[in-house]
Amino acid sequence: MKANSLFTGLIVLMFSVNCMAQNVDGGKQKSKSDPTSKATQFVAALHLDDTAKALNVTDLIKAHLSTVMDWHNAHDYTLVPEGLNPATGKAFSKLDRQFIIDSTIPKTVHETLMAGLHQYLTDEQIELILDKYTIGKVAFTMNGYKSIVPNITPVEEAFVLTNLKLAREQAIDYKNIDEISLVFKIYKTKIEEYFTNNGRNWKAMFKAYADQQIAKKNAGDKTPATTDKE
Repeated sequence: MKANSLFTGLIVLMFSVNCMAQNVDGGKQKSKSDPTSKATQFVAALHLDDTAKALNVTDLIKAHLSTVMDWHNAHDYTLVPEGLNPATGKAFSKLDRQFIIDSTIPKTVHETLMAGLHQYLTDEQIELILDKYTIGKVAFTMNGYKSIVPNITPVEEAFVLTNLKLAREQAIDYKNIDEISLVFKIYKTKIEEYFTNNGRNWKAMFKAYADQQIAKKNAGDKTPATTDKE
């Protein structure tokens, strides 16, 4: 737990900077949270030549984003009673409670989006859309594990990537980056347990990495670390 907390504190600034860099758009914060604006932005990245297809995909994503936003706004965290998290023994935070109530969104919301995307897009194009939803967290987090785990093997890398992609698809049904990060945290815990259960010492690996970053900082190396832990 201590290593995970340190990991979180060490690179949270890195991820925040990354998020801001990807969200710069003339300072129009409010418009970027609008489902129509976001859907249009997501689909523009596909560079589709078929105008009708582009409009259909835009409408599909807009409908999904709107439903997720409306569900979130209509279900306040207070709908979940205060209590203890059985995994930690600590009281549920406001974010925990909001996450729990948001997780009750009907599964058909997700299924409708994914079925529509598969109707119009290739697997590669769908991955790009899911990356847009989650601000590129799969690649960013994968780079973090590659930086921390010495000589990561193809088998280990495949396990990490598979779980990060599962996290990405699940995370698209949550409204904001805090909740998206909670979804990724679930899968990152699983990944780190995998390393420990298969002959790696996650805490030791992270400590070695953290010590290395501190040494670089003390030596005046301003090069940012390529990791993602929030």
